[in-house]
Amino acid sequence: MAAVALPVNTWQGFYIHQAHAAIEEVTPNFPANTNFANAQLLYTLKGHNGTVKSLAFSPDSRMLVSGGAENEGVIRLWNLVKGKKLATINKAHKAAVESLVISPDGQTLVSCSDDDTINLWSLKNFKFSRSFVGHTSNVLSLAVSPDSKVLVSGALDGIRMWDLLQQRPLGTIVRFDNLIYTLAISPDGQTLASGDNKGVIKLWNLSTGKLISELAAHSSAVSDVIFTPDGQTLVSASHDRTIKLWNINTGELVRTLTGHNNWVNAIALNPDGQTLASAGRDGIKLWDLTTGELINTLSGHTDWVSAIAFSPNGKILASGGFDQKIKIWGIPTKRK
Repeated sequence: MAAVALPVNTWQGFYIHQAHAAIEEVTPNFPANTNFANAQLLYTLKGHNGTVKSLAFSPDSRMLVSGGAENEGVIRLWNLVKGKKLATINKAHKAAVESLVISPDGQTLVSCSDDDTINLWSLKNFKFSRSFVGHTSNVLSLAVSPDSKVLVSGALDGIRMWDLLQQRPLGTIVRFDNLIYTLAISPDGQTLASGDNKGVIKLWNLSTGKLISELAAHSSAVSDVIFTPDGQTLVSASHDRTIKLWNINTGELVRTLTGHNNWVNAIALNPDGQTLASAGRDGIKLWDLTTGELINTLSGHTDWVSAIAFSPNGKILASGGFDQKIKIWGIPTKRK
């Protein structure tokens, strides 16, 4: 892989409004039952002034981070114990925030933007760490390895790798290939999956950056990809209105899920690997990944649903939409 230079970026034109000093050590009122067949809306988070494009949970499931289409590049952090805003990072980017990811060790928040940059933030104090500069076009997707050491970024100009611990560039996997819309790293940290604007999925060796295989997966852009917890199956969503399951070892199509009447914008998989959530213009659909059965449709957003994420503990589902709202879903229980 060719090395890439990392220009020094001293721009720090942002400020943080901290609504609460920390997340209280209180047990959230979320049930142990993770069967989302009976999921209901628990509450709504408001504050975005544009489409919510990305959602990321902290590893302990107590905090949600959101970013979106506001041109001022705002990132919002939410206390899920209280259902209130925890902090706001204003001017986090100079353009819309396209994707967010929190490292599995819970130390670092990474954001990327239409301003071509990637920014790193410490979750200990919500402070800016540094920028990764190297992409020459919109950065749309991020993925972090399970050991929190490697960050991969996908953009309209290709895929780059970064050392997240040393905060330095590692190299470029591909440049000026098809436009990269989405990325995912396998649970064992060995394989990178990328989806592009042509409907093609590519599997890469994360250690060497070499192409392993290529799938002509969809008839339109691949909007999202995700590995199952066992790493044996890759799930892909597309603007062609379908969701597909792929055998990673053989490259064979396992199953196609149909039911959305327009673009599928995003997918999320419950950590137990049983329930898949998909988001589109027609709302949120929940699927039994084992059987492919549609088990529920959630209606609550008044416009396209653009982002979706399960909490690491598998107890809640968060969704964000064109209606500028974030919905928190779960199985409600009575307080004791």
